[in-house]
Amino acid sequence: MPSLVRAFVRASTLSVAIGLVLMPATTAFAQSPPAADAPPAATPPSDPQPQPPAQQAEPRAAMLDVVRVRGLQPTSLPTRIPTTTAGITGAEIIDTINATDAEDALKYLPSLLVRKRYIGDYDHAVLATRASGTGNSARSLVYADGILLSNLLGNGASFTPRWGLVNPEEIERVDVLYGPFSAAYSGNSVGAVVDYVTRMPDHFEAHAKLGYSVEHFDLYRVHEDYPATSMDASLGDRWNRLSAWLSVSRLDTQGHPIVFANLPAANATPGTGIPVTGEVPGSNPRNQPWSLVGATGQTHSVQDQAKLKLAYDLTDTLRLSYVFGLWRNDVFRDAQTWLHAADGTPVYSGDVELDGVHYLLPPSAIALQRADQQHHIQGLTLKRHSGGAWDYVLAASRYDYATDVVRSPLLALPDARNGGAGRVADSHGTGWTTASAMATWRPSVAHVVDFGAQDDTFRLRTQVSDTADWLHGAAAARFSTFAGTTSLRSAFLQDTWTPSPRWTTMLGARLEHWEARDGSLANATSGFGFPRRSEGNVSPKAAVRFAPDSDWSIKASIGRAVRYPTVSELYQGTIATDAIVNNDPNLKPERSVTSELSYVRNVALGHLRVTAFHEQTRDALYSQTNVTVTPSVTSIQNVDAIRTSGLELATDLMGVGSDDFDLSASLTFADSIIEQNRNFPASVGKWQPRVPRWRANLVGTYHPGQHWSITGALRYSGRQFNTLDNSDTNSYAYTGTSPFLVADARVRYRVDEHWSAALGVDNLSNRTYWNYHPYNQRTWNLELRFDE
Repeated sequence: MPSLVRAFVRASTLSVAIGLVLMPATTAFAQSPPAADAPPAATPPSDPQPQPPAQQAEPRAAMLDVVRVRGLQPTSLPTRIPTTTAGITGAEIIDTINATDAEDALKYLPSLLVRKRYIGDYDHAVLATRASGTGNSARSLVYADGILLSNLLGNGASFTPRWGLVNPEEIERVDVLYGPFSAAYSGNSVGAVVDYVTRMPDHFEAHAKLGYSVEHFDLYRVHEDYPATSMDASLGDRWNRLSAWLSVSRLDTQGHPIVFANLPAANATPGTGIPVTGEVPGSNPRNQPWSLVGATGQTHSVQDQAKLKLAYDLTDTLRLSYVFGLWRNDVFRDAQTWLHAADGTPVYSGDVELDGVHYLLPPSAIALQRADQQHHIQGLTLKRHSGGAWDYVLAASRYDYATDVVRSPLLALPDARNGGAGRVADSHGTGWTTASAMATWRPSVAHVVDFGAQDDTFRLRTQVSDTADWLHGAAAARFSTFAGTTSLRSAFLQDTWTPSPRWTTMLGARLEHWEARDGSLANATSGFGFPRRSEGNVSPKAAVRFAPDSDWSIKASIGRAVRYPTVSELYQGTIATDAIVNNDPNLKPERSVTSELSYVRNVALGHLRVTAFHEQTRDALYSQTNVTVTPSVTSIQNVDAIRTSGLELATDLMGVGSDDFDLSASLTFADSIIEQNRNFPASVGKWQPRVPRWRANLVGTYHPGQHWSITGALRYSGRQFNTLDNSDTNSYAYTGTSPFLVADARVRYRVDEHWSAALGVDNLSNRTYWNYHPYNQRTWNLELRFDE
């Protein structure tokens, strides 16, 4: 505990020191800046009339240090904290982004990347941030109207935020808070906190959209078109104090293959087999020769979403809200072989010979898969938002895997298409619950104190069973199970003070108690339980903002974050010879200290921000091979130290060259290095996986008149690696992680106040690029909208 107190004192001292250094400069300025860090004004819930457009869209030049969004509903993020934020409105999304999924709203925001491999990618679309790659899903938090969508049951590609519970058409705005600088959020906020604010009506509304997309995928021996269709409809209205919103959608998508069966040259063995042809020779990411022999994971997904939101204004300042969301997904993942025998018969498995060299191709290499999923989310919120001396929020939510069944065959193709023996993985009973009570006290206009308590529980239950019919059969004998529960109980206090128009300071601390329990792992014949464990930590936060006038400001922030191990990291493993061989229930939590210093400048047409950031992480959680033991063990382990330093530039300009052209751009440099790793020394001095040195976005939108908007955009990501020792130097290969420069375009035409249409294209240059799996190649999008 003394070390934690010292950390808090150091953070507080930094805030004071920056203030003392800059204080003399205040005497040279007489102008007072705008109250940029004040909380957004609330629209009285009882007012059934929307604000006029002039009040919704103030010029960006007057928005120094403010989230770049405009709308009626205030964000749940603490925007008054003097630290880096960004955002986008729903109207801007419709105008500028080919948004087929909710995560597309983040496509052009600074330093963010979502690993979306195809339209409707429901299980691998991980959010990456400044110092965290797309393999670290537990290092960011995603909310919808304050309800947790992040899947903190695990960390990695299989534990992505539940994007499907948000329809792009219902988004009012999206706000992002960079870094762990608010005490109101757990250590999973070390990368960023994202909040989707969705629509609630103050008068009758009706919306409908039809969308069609098509990708022509041309890679190896796959030359196919993969279409996607979407249908969305929503209705909302307000009756005095009651408002309601109902939305439904369907996304029917065909995704390109994401997995390519391969036979490494190193796996050649003595023997004989069927001579085959059709393979694609090449090199793997380590530049070792292999032959690609088939494509799997060609995903046909039909996703249905429905959401009901109700709000009742008990008084003009007190609102009770309820939301129920349903997401259903019916998935079939197809496969194809490229190998053929001399008589033309396709070959899917067995002993084969490629140019006289013998290999064993297992049935699982080119295989099918089915999934049936139905997830529910519910949330209840009581919120007082008066802007007076006291406000508060009481909230509870539940995310439930009502149905989550994945089916896989044991038989090889083509026989597996007709059923037969297989396995069924059932995750029923999995989910998470959250509860929180938070209050805001304003002893004066210049002084705001936030405090509260939270209780989050994550429960994972998975059983894999044998079945006689993998397509439709019931689960039979147990093959394996793993289960566990983690909980995080926390309290926080955060004091934001504006002692003068030029200064804003924030001091905060978060007290956490984490517990892991009910851990178990079993195979068909034996099982193991794990003892309960718990840990507590204090995470201090501090920030300061100095704004001598309305033209520029400087902001500095520092925060400690503790990211605890997830259930999957602790308990998912394998049993061999009656012993657990690849998990560690005693993993340490990640501990990060993040700091940033920003300069924000108002310019004639908008603003410019320059941010220097630094993050030092101890005991980072990664899957790696421990080479210091015999035999070596590959599992989730603690990497001793990772250091990330970088610089971020971002600008938003309106009326560039003419009043009709808007421009936004960002550039991020991140030097992320593994400094210590006793279990895998070869990784020391290497780049952190999937964190490139350079990222950049450039978006320009032209409005030639009231009916048209034309957008062009560029997305860039530099060289990166997928392995801790950076041995995957061939980035343009399956399982590689490649740099890319991608161009997008969108043209939207508003026929009248009700009808509009849009034509867009992503990856205009048809670039093939990888993040382990291939991203989409050139994809065309067509939309027709009706708004009442």
